[in-house]
This record gives sequence, C-alpha cells and structure tokens, in this order.
Amino acid sequence: MPHPNLFHVLTAALLLTAPAPVAGARHPPERPNILLLLVDDLKPALGCYGDPHARTPHLDKLAERGMRFELAYCNQAVCAPSRFTLMLGSHSTATGLYGLGNKLRHSHPRAVTMPQFFARHGYRTESMGKIFHIGHGNEGDPESFSVPHFHDKVIEYLDPASTEGGKLTREEAYFTNQQLDRIHSLPRGAAYEATPSRDEDYADGRVAAEAIRRLQAASKRKEPFFMAVGFVRPHLPFSAPARYWDLHDPARLPFPRSEDHPAGSPKIAHKRAGEIAMYAPVPRRNEDYTSELKRRLIHGYYASVSYMDAQLGKVIAELDRLKLSGNTVIAVWGDHGFHLGDLGIWTKHTNYEQANRIPLLLIAPGVTTGGTATRQLAESVDLFPTLAELAGLPAPSVPQPLNGVDLVPVLKDPSRRVRDHAFHCYPRRGGVIGRAIRTERYRMVEWKKPGAPANTAQYELYDYRDGQIERRNIASDHPGILARHKAILARYPEAVRR
Repeated sequence: MPHPNLFHVLTAALLLTAPAPVAGARHPPERPNILLLLVDDLKPALGCYGDPHARTPHLDKLAERGMRFELAYCNQAVCAPSRFTLMLGSHSTATGLYGLGNKLRHSHPRAVTMPQFFARHGYRTESMGKIFHIGHGNEGDPESFSVPHFHDKVIEYLDPASTEGGKLTREEAYFTNQQLDRIHSLPRGAAYEATPSRDEDYADGRVAAEAIRRLQAASKRKEPFFMAVGFVRPHLPFSAPARYWDLHDPARLPFPRSEDHPAGSPKIAHKRAGEIAMYAPVPRRNEDYTSELKRRLIHGYYASVSYMDAQLGKVIAELDRLKLSGNTVIAVWGDHGFHLGDLGIWTKHTNYEQANRIPLLLIAPGVTTGGTATRQLAESVDLFPTLAELAGLPAPSVPQPLNGVDLVPVLKDPSRRVRDHAFHCYPRRGGVIGRAIRTERYRMVEWKKPGAPANTAQYELYDYRDGQIERRNIASDHPGILARHKAILARYPEAVRR
C-alpha cells in the first residue's frame, strides 16, 4: 500500500488532470412516474368541461394543473374493447377485439401492452380497480403488470332490498363470471341506491385507499412507477353514499330534450333498452319510462360522478403530500361516454357523440402549462405513444398494430395539430361494423360488413356546429362533405371481422 502522503499526492494529481465539468451540464433527468387514472362510463359531465350541474371539485382543480382535451374520443364505446385500445394503442378494427368476452392472449399472445412496455424500460407496473375488463368470461390480463392486480367489485349494493334480499343479480353474475349460462333466470339488481355509508363501503373508496398505500410504498423506492388506478362509478348501478346524492337537486339536472333517433338515420345505428334493462325498475320499452324514473337515473349518474371525484381527489392529495407530483405524469381518461336519455338512449354502445366523447386530462410537469385546453382531436390509442415520449422512452415498437399518435407537441403548444380527425367504431348484428370519422365539426359513420361491396354501405353524417345531440342525418344533403370524410376513411384498411 502506498505511503499515506504519496496517496494524497496521487489523488490531488488525478483531480488536477481530470477534465473540467462542462458549463451548464446536468445529470440525466430522473424518469417521471406515470399515474393513469381510468374512470368507467365517464362522459365530460365535469365542471372543468363546462357542465354547470357537475359537482367535481377535485377533477376541476386537477385540470388547472395541465391540459384539457376538448375533443377526445374513445375508439369503441364499450368497456372491454375500449380498454384494449388504450392498453394496446390499437383500434378494435385492427385487432378484432370487439367484445366484452374477448381474451387478449387468445388472439394476440405476443402483444405488448402499455404497462408491459414500461416494465421493459425499468418501471414497476401496478394496477388496482377496473383496468382491463374482468367479467363476461374475461379474466383481464394479469401479464400486463409486475405485481398481482388489486381487484374489486363493479356491481355492488349495501341495501339487501336492492338485490331481493341479497341474491346474486344478473349483472353481478356477469362481472364475477358466475352462472353465465343462466343469467336471465337471476333477479335484476336495482339501478341505483343511496345509503348512509362511508366512502370505503363501496369499491371506489377501497381502491382509493389501496392506491394511497401503493403510493406510500412507491415513495420509498428508487425505481419509477407506472400505476393504473381504475374507478368504476359512474358505471351502473348508481350506488353511492347518500351525501353525494344530496349535492344535486334532481329538478335542476339536465333532462333529455330529444328522445327520438336522428331523422333519416339507418336502423342499424339505433339502440333501445340493452344494458340498462338488466336493472330494476327499468322497463323493457322506452315508452314506459316515467319522468320520475328518468330523473332518478340522471340524478344517480351525477351523484356517482361526484362520489368518484372525491375518491380520485384523495389519491391526488396523497401524491402531493408525498411530494411525488413534481415528477409524476398524470393522465385522467374516461373509457367512453354515456347517453342519459338523449335520442331515447341510455348507457353507451353507439357511434353517437354522447357515447364516444370522453374527458382526457394530461398533467406533465415541465411540459404542460396549467389551465390550458386544446381542440386537437385525440383518441384513446394516442396515450400509449404520448406517455412513452413523456417518460423519455423510445417510440413503442410492438407486435400489434400501433394506431396512436404522439400528442406531446400539442401538450407544449395547444394550437399545434398532429391529426385531422378521430376514428372510432361500433359492431352491430349480422357482422356489420360502423366505422366513424369525427372531424372538428362533423361525424360520418359508414355501416358495412368488412369486405362487402361499397354500394352496400349506409352512411350517416352529422353537423355539430349547433349542438352535441344528433338531430338529422344530412348525408344525402351534402355529398361534398360526405365525400371528404369518405376519403379520410379510405386511409384505413377494412375492419378485421368479428
């Protein structure tokens, strides 16, 4: 061993001959965390989107931190396929994943989901609540996350009267994969309930509590996290503590003005009954809905949104308390919209505006400016490449088709445009698929079987300049506008068959 004095001399010499630090050089930035907040059946019925009836203070405050997308759309208005589009970055028409019971790994065993992509780049990926759809024979996708999924209920009641004394209901059976061969022999659960309960007595309260525990644990680790937190309200049933119902006066809530299908629209586009008829006391025929029932359903939706907002607010408050928000990208996404009696339709499962327009908030420290909004059209599939770019990861190269575009230029400048339309679809009986092109002013829908001759197609065209409810199909009145939208649709390959 060198003499101590010689050791110090050699060390000093090395320091003197080492290259000097470059002026202004910085250490590589720490990769940001990703907090992905998913909400089931959430249309933009939020204060930050200008809904005067909403009571959503936590989401409204969160919107003040980043960018609000005014024209964001899901790619298919039903739970499981919409979540596949988000996690794969692929349209349903490219993957063939159109149904609630579709199993991702059966048809796409090599697919790399968004959380898998992040895990391959050093992220700890976690999930809780409703992320992938579980139910209707579907078990979700456990392969997507680093640790086991924290699952909770979608269909939930506290009052035994809501379930004929505690019986297994049709929708609970669907969502828990029980007795799927005898669904219609089971009783219907209530469409709504208001109980003198704690937040944690329903699933969203428990999911928020679990997210808080996971954030606390994450704050003690060095690896970045990708955390997906899924809230189920305002999905039916509208089960929420009574105090959230009390926030709203049902007489002041918006009531459907037009309950007829759009004039001149093809029958293939129409919807009546469906999911909502699985709940009591909803009648099978729209003509039998009373005004009192309609008001109760609308009240239940707004109350459920307020309940969810409070739970999401708890998660954001803990992120702030732990001082994680300065290095966490937050995305709030609704899986699809929701009809509340407009056009005589309830729930989703259409190609119309109310079922397909979604809230999308992005908060990216150092990138987004607080309180900004953009009219850039956006799709669910855009989140995969956008979050990868915000995390400093390479552009995703994955086995499945990637249909999304990177929205980061828009996050930096709300006036930038990276796409000229949004695409979505909905399948109907007989193998017919409605493929829609939504531009800033118009929506065109083509209804056709994949591969069928062009002259078999039926078209819808709507102008949203004067409102967000479709009144009249103007396809035959405006051939030039229709042709322009057909040209956009022609950029896409034919849909994969169901």
